[in-house]
Amino acid sequence: MKEITVSELKQLKDSNADFQLIDVREDHEVEIAEIGGEHIPMGQVMDNLDKISKNKQVVIHCRSGARSGAICQALEKAGYNNVYNLKGGILAWANEIDPTVAKY
Repeated sequence: MKEITVSELKQLKDSNADFQLIDVREDHEVEIAEIGGEHIPMGQVMDNLDKISKNKQVVIHCRSGARSGAICQALEKAGYNNVYNLKGGILAWANEIDPTVAKY
């Protein structure tokens, strides 16, 4: 499984790179904190493959990186070779990039 750090994600965002950011957390988690991207809850990802690009880098994130890692592995088995797990998830983003993002 490929991973990307929060610093690398910040560089992608800052450079306006053409990539897709997907948040696989639950609705109530997104209400607490978010860093942008498309929200597809973990349990709905495999039913929404048409919303996930195969042509550009796709960064998957959750709270800590565990759920998004599982989704990356499932997507790789489904034929995706362009998915990256956000190492440390939104918690790492809050710790290293933006301390105003709520931790929970």
